[in-house]
Amino acid sequence: MTSRGTEKLLLSVPEAAEALGVSRSHLYNLIQQGHLPTIRLGASVRVPRRWLEEFVEQQVKAWESSRNGWGR
Repeated sequence: MTSRGTEKLLLSVPEAAEALGVSRSHLYNLIQQGHLPTIRLGASVRVPRRWLEEFVEQQVKAWESSRNGWGR
């Protein structure tokens, strides 16, 4: 949350990496491999918070389905 009490809609790569708990270089690899879409604003690369959350949800669903419904 920011000081105004609202969450950022777009995260920088270091912020997104911190939110996922991975290194910045690992996140860049995920982006380059097409696993996580980004938005370019000039020279800046940003990850929409919503897309980051959707990425995590997809990973959880894939993990659960590979274990025949674990966690349901």
